Amino acid sequence: HVQLVESGGGSVQAGGSLRLSCAASTGTYDSSDSIAWFRQAPGKEREGIAVIYTQRGTTFVTPSLKDRFTISQDNTKKTVYLQMNFLRPDDTAMYYCAADGTGLLHRSYKRWGQGTQVTVSS
Repeated sequence: HVQLVESGGGSVQAGGSLRLSCAASTGTYDSSDSIAWFRQAPGKEREGIAVIYTQRGTTFVTPSLKDRFTISQDNTKKTVYLQMNFLRPDDTAMYYCAADGTGLLHRSYKRWGQGTQVTVSS
């Protein structure tokens, strides 16, 4: 049973935008206080991007990205979004969503999607 499914990745030129979606199963969404986005580039450690506390609607975006990235949710669709603007080549990575963890501590998250690739060309 797939609990988290990411979509919306792709190839884009620098300066462009993408919106990633993380569709959660009803059980996962309703039982998870937090859903977060992470990314991992080849040879690098997994990096926390943003988290939304689904019951309260509060959000946190890591400071280095908050001017370009926004996290939001649609409760009716049980989906969390990551809007990414002014993309740069160093944003190239596999992007993952995860549920049921603490802040942006990736090792604390129990449920993960399969990831969606984002490639930004210069």
